[in-house]
Amino acid sequence: MNRKNFEVVIIGAGSIGAPAAFFLAKEGVRTLVIDTLPSVGQGANKAAIGGIRATHSDKAKISICLKSIEIFSTWQEEYGDHIGWVQGGYSFVAYREQDEETLKELIEVQKQYGLNINWLDKDELLEVIPDLNPEGLRGGTFCPDDGSACPLLATHAFHRRARERGAEFHFDEEVTDIVVNADKVRGVKTAKGEYGTDCVINAAGPWAKKVANMAGLDVPVRSDCHEAGITEPVERFLGPMVVDIRPAEGSANYYFYQHHTNQIVFCITPSPSIWGEDTRETSVFLPMVARRMIDLMPRLANLRVRRVWRGLYPMTPDGLPIVGKVKELEGYINAVGMCGQGFMIGPGLALYLVKMVQDELSAEDREVLSGLTMYRDFGGEERLK
Repeated sequence: MNRKNFEVVIIGAGSIGAPAAFFLAKEGVRTLVIDTLPSVGQGANKAAIGGIRATHSDKAKISICLKSIEIFSTWQEEYGDHIGWVQGGYSFVAYREQDEETLKELIEVQKQYGLNINWLDKDELLEVIPDLNPEGLRGGTFCPDDGSACPLLATHAFHRRARERGAEFHFDEEVTDIVVNADKVRGVKTAKGEYGTDCVINAAGPWAKKVANMAGLDVPVRSDCHEAGITEPVERFLGPMVVDIRPAEGSANYYFYQHHTNQIVFCITPSPSIWGEDTRETSVFLPMVARRMIDLMPRLANLRVRRVWRGLYPMTPDGLPIVGKVKELEGYINAVGMCGQGFMIGPGLALYLVKMVQDELSAEDREVLSGLTMYRDFGGEERLK
């Protein structure tokens, strides 16, 4: 059997792998993407609800997601693909004094890193989101540049344009080993063959730990189960993604927005976390999130829910991704642990991955990515994860 060679092999054809393949192929890099599932975006990406924000508390995520927003917001104009982009903004609302203090404190950091965000008092916020429950509302942050897009439309667009530029995608093909010789990556083995390469990008989402183990490495990534849902379409009334960070029994924050199809899409963060890879829907989710959403926005009470689903968040201990080359093995790059934000991080991160592969990271790039190294102290926590 002839062994085909590639400059880069990406393991995982989802939120990270698909845009990375596109931007690498655009630069003329011979790229292969391998995925055990039958088509692009069928892993964690398939369960994403589509929110895209640079409203984070960490410099790396702000910087990366600002690039993502630029890519998403101009994609249709530049490449002709409708991906469902809506620039409706993001709002973190505050009904408790402690939440107001936290959000205002973060604004100073966010502005420092280039985010267009402001605090709106109660009356100002009700002008932006008139249907919020006004009782006890203190105000909230609003970033008008954030938005949303359709994960399947966008990921298929990256896949299609990557293939046009020469990238290869192999589906229904499981990676069984990463070939290493003298502490250097030399290739990838699958159940169907072997491919030569000097560079492997681990973009395997919930299965990143398994892939890292094949290279004799370990990453602190494990899956947390989250559920989401979508309603019937209704006349458009909601602009931003609304995020409520108040904890409640069984859950931490929750968030919802009006999709480009005019349906309301919603999700909740379970507390405590639900570890594992069980993607079966539960009977607990919908009553829990519905009570909270209706309390926050009574207008939602009469909406009919079309369906719910459950997906996997590849979590790290501090809520930040793990990105970069490793000391132990030349030619191996981590792009893992996106903590449920891979869709919004993916396109911007792809630009950094291209530079990493080509050894063209600037001093500024290295400074942005420095906090995402796998060798960091994982004792902290990203405050708007």
